[in-house]
Amino acid sequence: MPQSDPDSVAREALRLIGPDPQNWVPEREAIDHNVVVVGGGQSGSAFAFALRRAGIGKVSVIDAAADGAKAGVWLTSARMHKLRTPKTLPGPELGLPGLGFQAWYEARHGAAAYDALDRIPRLDWAAYLDWYRRVTGVAVRYGTRLVRIEPADGHLRLHLERNGAAVIETTRKLVLATGFAGSGGASVPEVLQGLPKRFYAHTSEAIDFRSLRGRSVAVIGSAASAFDAAAVALEAGARDVHLFARRETLASLPVIRIRGYPGAYDNYGALPDAVRWQQAIRFRQAGSTPPPDAISRAVSFPNFHLHLGAPWTSARLQGVRPVAVTIHGEFSFDFAVAGTGYAVSLGAQNELGDFADEILLWRDRFAPPADERDETLAGYPYLGSGHEYLERVPGRAPYLKDIHVFNPAAFVSFGLPVGDVPSFKRDIPAVVARISRDLFLADLASHEARINGTIAEDFAPELYASAIWRPPQHAAAE
Repeated sequence: MPQSDPDSVAREALRLIGPDPQNWVPEREAIDHNVVVVGGGQSGSAFAFALRRAGIGKVSVIDAAADGAKAGVWLTSARMHKLRTPKTLPGPELGLPGLGFQAWYEARHGAAAYDALDRIPRLDWAAYLDWYRRVTGVAVRYGTRLVRIEPADGHLRLHLERNGAAVIETTRKLVLATGFAGSGGASVPEVLQGLPKRFYAHTSEAIDFRSLRGRSVAVIGSAASAFDAAAVALEAGARDVHLFARRETLASLPVIRIRGYPGAYDNYGALPDAVRWQQAIRFRQAGSTPPPDAISRAVSFPNFHLHLGAPWTSARLQGVRPVAVTIHGEFSFDFAVAGTGYAVSLGAQNELGDFADEILLWRDRFAPPADERDETLAGYPYLGSGHEYLERVPGRAPYLKDIHVFNPAAFVSFGLPVGDVPSFKRDIPAVVARISRDLFLADLASHEARINGTIAEDFAPELYASAIWRPPQHAAAE
């Protein structure tokens, strides 16, 4: 049974921390925003709340989704039954338990129901985030897409598309809380790209799985999203699903789970470049594996078939159906789903087009040993301690420090995962602190006048005059 109203729990948590600080950032003529956060999902919402609690006003959150319920991935491209992360990880509540998932869930269903959860159900997480935005007062401007970032004199001009109309707004700081799609887009194998688009989709896309009923489906990839897509296709009535993996086994190589080791994870950005690079290499070699429940969900269907060590070598149309060629032979199918992850390619992000080649990359900063070279990792941005872009050529693009990255492009600089719940506790306060510092120092003259101004009298001397001790008159005469 529910024990309380979640709104009441949240209101009490907010009451106990006191009112939000007043906006201390001085106004600047012709600047619309102090900070614009791109992405209204879990990360963007948490940033908006954290910035407000830091006394930074004029913060705007934008999201390309037309419908607020569709912001983020939880009701669109996420297809798992449960989140991958432990339910106990701190999330967007940012240290306020009354705003956390546990408080919300227990208020609705009771403590025993929460204790019975092994991991958080995806649909419950989506509902919780909707509640979080409402009780914290985070406003998201939906239907607003960032098209281009134009450097200007001391600020950034944002070219936006708002409900189909082009508009320009200005901001001093920008946070890219754009998720996996915001660092280079979906990675689609070349072998698929040779087919007409109607025959394939990436797991990041909206897929009408109902249309696959009675049809043969091929899935490329062996990580969680690939198994999720295979299971949804089977649940929708696909005739059969063949999942093709390049790997010889689904088991992961043993690696240290950095996020479970706070000393290493919390201080990851301070590690020497060589150590961070070695960790990135290790994670790349280990690969991303699906959780056991994702495998079981697909394997429970007798018409699910797993091909290990079977990358596609080619694909072609044969009559009206595509045919894939692998080491296991030729397979015809009606539709293919690419569960092949995402690329990190700053040049592929249209909004960065004006200056992508000015951004410092790992290849510009670090030369690994010959046996640790990796061109994919070398293309990741080398970020500053506040997740900000750095200049490849010092002095040529100073505006880059005002763009803060909170998506998987931060992987090599800060480890896994960035932009997901495990990184909230560590990274959001660090980014907000850097934004606060930069904004404060940029207007230091204005703040000095306020700091060094006349101090108002708290009370009159009469308040304590009667208690002032004075020596007796005869003692003074002697």
